[in-house]
Amino acid sequence: MIFKRMLGALGVGGPSVDTVLVSPECRPGGVLAGEVRVLGGDLDVDITEVTLGLVARVEYEHGEGEGSGQVEFHRVRVSEGFRLAAAERLEIPFRLAVPWETPITEVYGQPLRGMAMGVRTELAVAKAVDKGDLDEFVVSPISGQLRVLDALAHLGFRFKSADLEHGRIHGSVQELPFYQEIEFQAPPAYAGQADEIELTFMTDHAGFEVILEADKRSGRGDTLARLHSTHEAAEDTDWIGAIGSWLESLGSRHHGGHGHHGDHGHGAGGAAVGVAAGFAGGMIAAEIVDEVGDFFEGDEE
Repeated sequence: MIFKRMLGALGVGGPSVDTVLVSPECRPGGVLAGEVRVLGGDLDVDITEVTLGLVARVEYEHGEGEGSGQVEFHRVRVSEGFRLAAAERLEIPFRLAVPWETPITEVYGQPLRGMAMGVRTELAVAKAVDKGDLDEFVVSPISGQLRVLDALAHLGFRFKSADLEHGRIHGSVQELPFYQEIEFQAPPAYAGQADEIELTFMTDHAGFEVILEADKRSGRGDTLARLHSTHEAAEDTDWIGAIGSWLESLGSRHHGGHGHHGDHGHGAGGAAVGVAAGFAGGMIAAEIVDEVGDFFEGDEE
């Protein structure tokens, strides 16, 4: 994947930068590797630094209204200052650690409608900074997250939409200034418990928290569950049983508010074909392309 832009801050004849990723796909807690290729312009210049930033589109509330904007949630300097001669070519290799809380943007190769994420390269020359181009990369779920998504598909839930919400989830350990909500349409079998559920992963190096919120438009309102697991235990956890048990409990509750679940037992679980179909059925490819295109085009300065 290559993205290129003439350094607008210096005008025509200034240096240009290409950033090449070894692979445009990564996972939370993983690595994006590649190299930044800098090409000198008509004159010798002093580059003060080269940085890479991970950027996502985030929804936020402003007063009584709502909006969305770009948030840089991780930033790494890949080069200190150096002298770049006219027409000189320089390659700067990098390995960019991806934060564990990085939201997922695709499942089984199917993009999540509503998600847009990119890598931005900044080339600083003296006091002028050019943010270069913003280009998309994709984040696939880690194994434990995928097993949770498999369980939801097995239970009949279908992907509806996903977004990033600015703010923090009370009671969770959170490093990023936003969190992801993945929304699912409930099957008829759970019509009495929930119309929709929203899923949030809070992930770190040791494990992850699964936050499930059930939305019942007519009745008790939202009800919350929290399931915790280490990365190792997630492979054997019976996620179908854990989530199914929570859903069944919703029908027996006679009050609103929030319910909390702890760790659950062990057992089987997969439904790769089901979850792939569930995500594919909830998306329109053209909409994804348009949203990503608007996101990146809107970043031009």
